[in-house]
Amino acid sequence: MPAADVAWMLAAMALVIIMFPGIALFYGGMVGSKNALNMIMMTMSTLATVTVLYVLFGHGLVVGDSVGGLGLIGNPDGYLGFLGIYDDPGEAQLVDPYWFAFYILFAAITVAIVASGAVGRMKFGGWLVFSMVWVTVVYFPLGHWVFAFDGDGTQGGWMRNDLGLHDYAGGTAVHMSAGLGALALAMVLGPRKNMGTRPHNIPLVLLGAGLLWMGWFGFNGGTAGGANFLAQYAVMTTLIAGATGMIGFCLVEKIRDGAPTTLGMASGIIAGLVGITPSADAVDALGAIVVGVASGAFVAWACTWKKKLGVDESLDAFAVHGMGGIVGSLCVVLIGFAGSPAGIQGVLLGGSWDIAWREVVAIGATCGYAFVMTWIVAKVLDKTIGLRVDEEKEFAGLDLTEHSETAYDLERSGGSLGEARADRLTGAPGTERIAALAQESAAADGAPESTKA
Repeated sequence: MPAADVAWMLAAMALVIIMFPGIALFYGGMVGSKNALNMIMMTMSTLATVTVLYVLFGHGLVVGDSVGGLGLIGNPDGYLGFLGIYDDPGEAQLVDPYWFAFYILFAAITVAIVASGAVGRMKFGGWLVFSMVWVTVVYFPLGHWVFAFDGDGTQGGWMRNDLGLHDYAGGTAVHMSAGLGALALAMVLGPRKNMGTRPHNIPLVLLGAGLLWMGWFGFNGGTAGGANFLAQYAVMTTLIAGATGMIGFCLVEKIRDGAPTTLGMASGIIAGLVGITPSADAVDALGAIVVGVASGAFVAWACTWKKKLGVDESLDAFAVHGMGGIVGSLCVVLIGFAGSPAGIQGVLLGGSWDIAWREVVAIGATCGYAFVMTWIVAKVLDKTIGLRVDEEKEFAGLDLTEHSETAYDLERSGGSLGEARADRLTGAPGTERIAALAQESAAADGAPESTKA
């Protein structure tokens, strides 16, 4: 691999790493203040657990020669503990996107998104076990279907090679699987006892969205495999779709609710980025505008579904990542640009319908597998080790009960105090003001929840 390609891949990996504190802040700001650190712990921990599993056996399951030639799962033999991948370090194999670095990060960020379905009610130990089982039985097989290409004497995944799916950087294996996984996990856990908790720090959400957008340039640009035209093209479409995703989401908010919101703007950014992930190499600049607006608008509408379904999928990963990924995949079929690196001409631009059924089959297979397998994994673990905290811990907040810490030192800063702290300060100067602040804080905890992710 030329030195310029190695340098870009290393830079892209660094950008993708930024996505982890990005999603931690993005999700952490959207939950109540008593569960902010728990949310950060859940998302950041996936980088640790998934890395270990991927080194031990995951790489072979994703890109190894398909067992039995069926294209369902790779053979880990030869990749266990990463043995055998150092044969020719002069080829820069360790930073090649088809080696470990990018696949570890892709897997870990997928699991982090699934945490959306467990806000404020799942044991942290249960989450660690669930995340390790989930990445093994859900993500690794899907990763093989989508990311394993046929090679010299090796058989890759059925979806990419036999079906002919076009998925540039993981709209199926990453976003759809995470969205449907979060939905299934939320259904098994059941709703929170306090459904009224609202996002406690919107600026934190916007900061997280900005870090995610920055990381997405590495995510999509790095998938090109080097410092080449495809990388530049993917970065261009990623920028455009993220920007226009804001427009689509906020337009729906204005029409539906009467006013656009900052939370909606941040959600629209992510929706546009999710939509462009499978189509970044298949649409032109005008097509990227369509992808962003369509993804943002559809996701904004889909965010209202959970109320009708009665499912407490708290941070709307199902809408943003599941539905956003579907929109992006369908845009490949509908508005693909023949002059793009992918060379796919969409049916609305005179192309063949042949690719349409292939994308639809891939979407259905991914969503169905991710939902059913997640539901089974969560149900089995809930019946065996137990996944949900008790009611007392849930009301007290998982930051304190699961991690013995709090995100904000409100006593020292002089901000709003909870009722328990107010009771301890009875008799101190300003007792009436403290009591008033405690009531105000309690009222805020019961405020209506936003429906955006």
